[in-house]
Amino acid sequence: MKASVKFGALVVVIISTLAWLAAGGINDSKSYYKTISEITKLSSSEKANRLRVAGNVEAGSIARHGQDVAFTLVEEGQKLKVVYNGSEPLPDTFKDGAQALADGKLTADGTFHASKISAKCASKYEAKPGEKYNTKPVNQKQAGA
Repeated sequence: MKASVKFGALVVVIISTLAWLAAGGINDSKSYYKTISEITKLSSSEKANRLRVAGNVEAGSIARHGQDVAFTLVEEGQKLKVVYNGSEPLPDTFKDGAQALADGKLTADGTFHASKISAKCASKYEAKPGEKYNTKPVNQKQAGA
């Protein structure tokens, strides 16, 4: 009888630990998408949450300070200073004028501290000027397959 009670207690402890870890992981990965204009209107308790904000990287605003990268996001005339100090390298498409998505927290001084950055370059997938984008599927015989 004592062995079954010990085994039952061990199972309860393991299941409780797994549930606690799962709940903590969900809360850590949860973030709210906000625009730059919405961030300025947030209450102090809402600013403490993890946020995602998107905008265009302002030309000439990217500055590297050791491992930190500071830049400014611009959206509809609104600006937000961002400092990235994540462990992953910045994407190749992260440059002046690129659309970027920053994931992190807003500090009391109004600076957004990002732990993740995603960037895309809209011109990467467009046809070259003066050319028409080919939407026809490639014929396997013509492709040499």
